[in-house]
Amino acid sequence: MELKNKTAIITGASKGIGKAIAETLAKEGVNLGLISRTLTDLQKLQDSLGSTYGVKVVSAVADISDRTQAAAAVASLENELGAVDILINNAGIATFGTVADMAPEEWERIIRVNLLGTYYVTHAALPSMLAQQGGNIINISSTAGERGFATGSAYCASKFALMGFTEALMQEVRKSNIRVTALTPSTVNTELAANAGLPIGDEDRMLQPQDLADLTLAALKLPPRVQLKVAGIWTTNPQ
Repeated sequence: MELKNKTAIITGASKGIGKAIAETLAKEGVNLGLISRTLTDLQKLQDSLGSTYGVKVVSAVADISDRTQAAAAVASLENELGAVDILINNAGIATFGTVADMAPEEWERIIRVNLLGTYYVTHAALPSMLAQQGGNIINISSTAGERGFATGSAYCASKFALMGFTEALMQEVRKSNIRVTALTPSTVNTELAANAGLPIGDEDRMLQPQDLADLTLAALKLPPRVQLKVAGIWTTNPQ
């Protein structure tokens, strides 16, 4: 895909992986619609990217686990930017605890954000891609969507489900020239990982947000009709 002058929506855009992806795409000349729950961080990033790279950047504050807020955010961004070419479903949360100990409300919250939030945003953005018969959707999943681990029942369930959602969506839209991809990194050195209590260890040897941004860019630039599942990237392409 030639990226210059394309339009991308990125969720969870104000920090960590989402922010790194936004900066990387702005360098490529992509106009951006940024979604996050934090207004001050969004505004700061919007101003910085627009002035530095000369691309159009707009933002919308939303909790994507709320269907109404997610739909309104996408509609607002499309009203400013036009049809969506690229959707990066990055927003996610993580807390860990045993099935016996984790409060049901917290378990449900993780599913609402990581799975339902991705669905709500995709459902809102997909019509414009179908109308123009083209697009690129990238879901940021995790190795936790490929194998479970103790204390990760909610997070793993959300990411396993996200992988199934990605594959099912691919089968639905591939003939409309829409590529659907899931990236499956292990722990990335972000504020989310630190706040969730994950053992960080040697930060210099961990995956960094920019690593995921570079991988996202590589996935967007894949030639047509390539299929692979390697090095933390699981992707299928239009047929």
